[in-house]
Amino acid sequence: MTSSSLKSPILTGRRVLVAGSALAGLAAGALAGATVEIIGLNRLAEVGGSDADLLLIDADACTAAALADAVEALAACPAPPPVLMVGERLPTVVVRNLLRLERSDVLDAPFSAEHIAVAIAGLLTLPSQAASSPDAPAAASQGAARCWAVIGAVGGSGATTLAVEISTALCARQVKDRSVCLIDLNLADGAAAAYLGATPSMRLGEFSASADRIDPAMLQAFVTPVTRQFDLLAAVRDPTAFDGVSREAVLKMLDVACESYDWVVLDMPRHRRNWTLEALSGCDEVLVVSELTVPALIAARALCDEIEQAMGSKLKPRIVLNRLASRMFGPAPSMTEAERALGCKAEGGISSDWEAAAASVNLGGPIAQHRPKSKIVKDVQQLVDRLAAQPARRGAQAVHGRAAEAA
Repeated sequence: MTSSSLKSPILTGRRVLVAGSALAGLAAGALAGATVEIIGLNRLAEVGGSDADLLLIDADACTAAALADAVEALAACPAPPPVLMVGERLPTVVVRNLLRLERSDVLDAPFSAEHIAVAIAGLLTLPSQAASSPDAPAAASQGAARCWAVIGAVGGSGATTLAVEISTALCARQVKDRSVCLIDLNLADGAAAAYLGATPSMRLGEFSASADRIDPAMLQAFVTPVTRQFDLLAAVRDPTAFDGVSREAVLKMLDVACESYDWVVLDMPRHRRNWTLEALSGCDEVLVVSELTVPALIAARALCDEIEQAMGSKLKPRIVLNRLASRMFGPAPSMTEAERALGCKAEGGISSDWEAAAASVNLGGPIAQHRPKSKIVKDVQQLVDRLAAQPARRGAQAVHGRAAEAA
């Protein structure tokens, strides 16, 4: 965390108060350029916007009860500064008090210097409601998000890799910060966080009995920032997760995410859950990913038929053929042969580049970052450009919320 390359101009000349001596080392790293002062929790009740530009709190520095009281006192102060809380233990009562603040965020430890920098930049660029007109529109996208789902026809078809690359390609189209969100709905054994070298922090099971508590502020407690524009929502691997998370919590989370971002990409589990059809019904596009083997192609066509029959004419899934190999001879079918086996046209094909995919997974991050000249990157960009040019299904994302409320 001491790399000077992480120094951000946004902190130059800023005053940062740090509650927790264990975070003092950040002064020469993620907080480089700012004036840093270490304070005790007893000071929180006295901190106002004129005292600091940012307040950084170590959640592990004291007991949960003492921290909850301190944050509650801070929330009662007039115009408190933005607050970033970090730590390995983030009790729900503390997070709830923190979210009473106008500008706040949390990061689970261990975290990288980039995570700190992204979170700080987001807080310092977020305008205070007190400084804006009471009639000003909210910063969220007001439910105008476009939502795409990616689902593998068979295990190992590369659906998670494509979900990551699609999200990255969408970021390249955006100007606004935090405009794209990838949600890994493989709650038991999702791999999106591992592919991105990120730390999952979504704790959806805590809200299974009270889904109505999930709002945009609470959602940010679940988010893992990947880049300035790209957020990830992913849960820690847990074999019992599907049993511990309610349908209402999943649908409410999706609804809130679609209110908070311009683009939402869902990495869907292959096997149907009690919320799968509602989740898909809130999407503009459903992409079924298949590799070029006969069993995978059969499974892809069957899955598309199942989705279409269950949803009627509301949504027609699109098939994406993954790992296309250029060849003159060999057993692998060509795209034309694959489409003949499918009995329909594929929406697109993604070239095979095992070295680029493996290197990116091992390094942690999208192929577009580590191997930007890979054919995969070019093919995904063409797919995204083609799909983004399609008319959005306006209002579709609200289906998530309506389904949750009707339950």
